Amino acid sequence: MKKEKVRERIIRVASGLFYKQGYNSTGINQIIAEADIAIGSLYNHFSSKNDLLLAYLVKEELNWFEGFENSVSKIADPGEKILALIEYRKKLQQTSKFAGCHFIKIVSEIGEANPSVSVFAKQHKEKQKDLIRTLVTEFAEHSKLTDTDLVSEIIFLLLEGAVVTSTITRQNDSFDQVKKMVQNVLS
Repeated sequence: MKKEKVRERIIRVASGLFYKQGYNSTGINQIIAEADIAIGSLYNHFSSKNDLLLAYLVKEELNWFEGFENSVSKIADPGEKILALIEYRKKLQQTSKFAGCHFIKIVSEIGEANPSVSVFAKQHKEKQKDLIRTLVTEFAEHSKLTDTDLVSEIIFLLLEGAVVTSTITRQNDSFDQVKKMVQNVLS
């Protein structure tokens, strides 16, 4: 097995802590202790806790889109890909034990106090919306669907609502409801 690089270990440990206990509740000393590194190692790789936070968000974004691509790699039909996106978000909630979206959590915790982080989170959500718009546009080429922007927005907002709802209820019923609604919109 390949040895984990120090930078990757720092990001992995910090990511877990930021996600589980929150950014503000996670101290640099805890990250150093749990990553089993010297303080100098941390600052060799990251100039600040904020830089580490941005590295965490970049990693989560890459994981999110890679995970989605892997989950639809064998699906050709755009409508099926849209439904697979719902299942993908459902699976993310299950595997996180209903801990919620990394980006929603961090923005709700730090708000606009950290512009670089809030801008990154907004851009991430726009990328998700663009992905949905692409799928809906591909679907519309072979259907009667005409208002792709509205349908894309509906799917995006339904998914975001399902994530928040399932985080609160600690159940995935909301995704099943979203799937039924989206199937209805696409039919």
